[in-house]
Amino acid sequence: MVRIGALLLALGLVGGCATVPPAGPSLPPVAQFALPPMRTFGRPEPSPPQRSNEEIARDFLDLTFELENGESLPVFTRFDEPVTIALTGDSRPIFDIELDRLIDRMRSEAGIDIRRTDDPATAAIVVEAISSDDLRHAVPSAACFVLPRRITWADFRANMRRKDLDWGSLRKRDAATIFVPADVSPQEVRDCLHEETAQALGPVNDLYRLEDSIFNDDNMHSVLTGFDMIVLRAAYDPALQDGMTRDEVAARLPAILARINPRGERYATRPLSPTPREWKDAIDGALTLDRGIGARRQSSIQALVIAQDQGWQDTRLGLSLLTSARLASGQDGAFALEAFLKAREVYDSREATRIHAANVGIQIAAFALAAGDFETAIALADRYIPVTQKEENAALLADFLLVRAASEEALGKTAQAKRDRREGYGWARYGLRSDEAVIRRAAEIEALVPQGEA
Repeated sequence: MVRIGALLLALGLVGGCATVPPAGPSLPPVAQFALPPMRTFGRPEPSPPQRSNEEIARDFLDLTFELENGESLPVFTRFDEPVTIALTGDSRPIFDIELDRLIDRMRSEAGIDIRRTDDPATAAIVVEAISSDDLRHAVPSAACFVLPRRITWADFRANMRRKDLDWGSLRKRDAATIFVPADVSPQEVRDCLHEETAQALGPVNDLYRLEDSIFNDDNMHSVLTGFDMIVLRAAYDPALQDGMTRDEVAARLPAILARINPRGERYATRPLSPTPREWKDAIDGALTLDRGIGARRQSSIQALVIAQDQGWQDTRLGLSLLTSARLASGQDGAFALEAFLKAREVYDSREATRIHAANVGIQIAAFALAAGDFETAIALADRYIPVTQKEENAALLADFLLVRAASEEALGKTAQAKRDRREGYGWARYGLRSDEAVIRRAAEIEALVPQGEA
């Protein structure tokens, strides 16, 4: 059981918007340990969607016929198979490793005939690796992105307002280009490859209402889910063709989904609760990092009020609570803790949002660690470590392992702490950008332990 009073005190001591707060320059001697090899994930274990085909059809149509800016697309488009994909630019070996894993999944789970080629000039999809500084300078709001044409980074930078870089202009997909930063963590490279390749192939929209999809701007799911693979399989089903209207696609989807996802026929359909533009603008404003903290807090409260007024009990309420808690934690500890606990309750209510609950759980675990409530910190880590492994979120997995190690150390469980810390370092080397970042992250977590208990 979380000791509320102790955690409230901790919130006043360790506020901030990061997962765990930054530490000062004088840090515990964790850097004395030799870093183990980087850990990597094995065979993926995606869960099939646990909802009706009627819901999936509704989401398919909104994902493929609408853009994030609200514009509607006139017709359905996809690539002719086989779809070829090539790497170019300053890619590192991790690009090849993760692209090959992704292609294997798309072939086996989505049934798409997609394959590698060494010729970017003829590939249907080109992945160009560029520097993160170049990407941020050109498109500050994007970690990576895809364009519906074959275009080099140099040509894009020379004319970013080209009219043919509009998804609405397509009547058929012939080419797409994905720009991914080369100098980021392996996990960030993989995440970009998953989302942008999937959008190059099919859905071009993101929907905050989706609980089980990478096509959600909450960024909770790191890799393509079982739902995402169903959507891609449906998009490349022979019953669909380029140039179909929304009504024509809608007429064929029930039969397609019944055939490729028979389990979806067993679930009851939940009513659709539209997302008001006011909520989306508010949550986007709260998540925009280059805005002032005061403006972001105000936007987060506005989003939370709208979510509560709508009566939501889904990911949109959870995200509103989580965002407002993160932004308030350095200013109003009581409100932040209450919002974190409510967000975890919302997310823990469904299997599809357990990874969302884990993202809240690490916040509470950090506060428990800072309050000296080591048993609660360990219990939270034990609960969510299997979730982060299944969802392939190495950065979050490393955080839980390092929190558990720090708690075990404080309780005198030295051997267990050593094992968890070493494993945490291995996953952090995949989830973070450099060994220096790994050491700094571990030191920040160790620094949360109250003095005298480390």
